[in-house]
Amino acid sequence: MTEKVALITGANRGLGLETCKQLAKLGIQVILTSRDSDKGEQAKQTLSKQDIEVSFYPLDVTNETSITQIKDFVTQQYGRLDILVNNAGVFPDRVDQALESSVDHLRAGMETNLYAPFRLCQAFVPMMLQQNYGRIVNLSSGMGQLTGMNGGCPAYRTSKTALNALTCLLADELKETNVLINSLCPGWVKTDMGGPNATRNVQDGADTIVWLATLPDKGPTGGFFRDRKPIPW
Repeated sequence: MTEKVALITGANRGLGLETCKQLAKLGIQVILTSRDSDKGEQAKQTLSKQDIEVSFYPLDVTNETSITQIKDFVTQQYGRLDILVNNAGVFPDRVDQALESSVDHLRAGMETNLYAPFRLCQAFVPMMLQQNYGRIVNLSSGMGQLTGMNGGCPAYRTSKTALNALTCLLADELKETNVLINSLCPGWVKTDMGGPNATRNVQDGADTIVWLATLPDKGPTGGFFRDRKPIPW
């Protein structure tokens, strides 16, 4: 089997769904995942009506059993995973100030935005190393940049900063391999999370995701990007 296989988390809508669409159009076998099975199946059918065929498998990224189950599914169904897009994310504290927020918000942000990508990398990187090929894309945010860190939204900001740290850590551990891992900021995108006043459409927001997911051998790793260009951590 030479066709590449990609798994996108939180892909029933927004940037995740658009990423599925764009990767599938490149001839990649896409596994669309969603915590809600009904919404995931609906997203799959939406793409099918556009003559874009993807697979669907339910995945709750905060549940270790669910991650084990999808790892087993990928192993049995495809025997490989080439691309992992850690897109699923939460924004638990849109208006909170740090001194007024709660540890529960912080915990919720870390659970989805950091621990889930960490677990998924642990699950699938060994498979990528076996075939000497892998591309991992972590959906971060400019709100996680230490160089321009502002106040407010502490759970979201700290979880995205931590995700960037994970990207650097794993990139260093994998630097002698053909498994490339990068973070990106997609910009302010018109999604359920971004809201209707956002300045970008999902097509533009997904462009750098797809670019990082399809990097050539010896492409960049351990970087933080926006619009295909490096940005400060």
